[in-house]
Amino acid sequence: PFFYTPVGDNGEFYYIGELNTYSDSIRRRLVFLSIWISLLIISSSYKIAKNRERVGLFLFLVVGLITVLLITFYVGDYLLFYFFFEVSLIPTLLIIIGWGYQPERLQAGVYFIFYTLTASLPLLVSIIYVYYCYSDLRFGLIFIHTSVNLVNFKFYFCLIVIRAFLVKLPIYFTHLWLPKAHVEAPVAGSMILAGVLLKLGGYGLIRFYCIIYFYYRIFNSYFIGLRLFGIIYVGFICCRLNDFKALVAYSSVAHMGMVICGGLTLFNWGYEGRLIIIVGHGVSSSGLFCIVNIY
Repeated sequence: PFFYTPVGDNGEFYYIGELNTYSDSIRRRLVFLSIWISLLIISSSYKIAKNRERVGLFLFLVVGLITVLLITFYVGDYLLFYFFFEVSLIPTLLIIIGWGYQPERLQAGVYFIFYTLTASLPLLVSIIYVYYCYSDLRFGLIFIHTSVNLVNFKFYFCLIVIRAFLVKLPIYFTHLWLPKAHVEAPVAGSMILAGVLLKLGGYGLIRFYCIIYFYYRIFNSYFIGLRLFGIIYVGFICCRLNDFKALVAYSSVAHMGMVICGGLTLFNWGYEGRLIIIVGHGVSSSGLFCIVNIY
C-alpha cells in the first residue's frame, strides 16, 4: 500500500539539446494550470491597461514568469530545478513592488525574498552533496541509487531539503510573508502567487520524495500532527479577519497544510488527494482574489 515508486506515473526523459527534461502526469496538470492562470491574469488586469501603467513591462514580466514556471516543471535535473525555482521569485517581486497598491509593498517584497531565500539556500548545499555522493542529479537515476542506500542520509539533511518547500507552500510558522505579499500585491501578483507559485513547494516535495523517503516514513506522524494544529489555528484566525485578501491568503495556508498531510501519509490516496487539492486550489484561489479585487 505504500507509495514506493517515484511520483509521476510513466515518467519519461527527453533531451532537448543539452537540456534534460522529464514529463509525467503531474507536470502536465501543473503546466495546464499555469497557462490557464496566465490567461486569467491578463484578462483581469484591465485597470493596468486602462490607466496605461507600463503595460508593456507588465506583460513582459507576466510572460517571463510563466515561461520560467513552465521550464521549472519540465526540467529533469535537481540543480536546474533549483535554479528556475529561485528565478521565479524575481518577476513576482517586481510585480509586487511595481504595481502594488500601498507604500508597504516594499516591506512585503523584503519579507517575500528573505523568507524564501533564507530557507532555500541550504537546499543548494544539499543538492551539491547529492551530486558529490552519486555524480548524477537526474530525477529517475537518483531514485535508483538512493533506494539502495538511503541510510546514509541524516535527519538534518531531510529537514534542510523540505524546509525550502515548506516555506514556499507555506506552512504555519513560516507563513508571515504570504499575507503581506498578497495584501500589497496587485490582482495579477495575488493570482500568480496563489495559483502557481505556492504549488512549486508541493511539487518540489514530490520530486524530493525519493531522496528522503526513509525519514518521511519515520517522522511523518509528527509533521502531520503539527500541520493539523496549524490548520485549526489558522481557521480561528480567519474568523476574526476583516481584510478580504488576508482572509483568502490565510485560508490558503490551511489548504496547503492539507497538501502536506496528504503527501506525508505515504499512501496513493494521499498523493491523489494532494494533487486534487493543488489543482483545485490553484483555480479557486485565483478566482477568489479576482472577485475580491472587483469587490
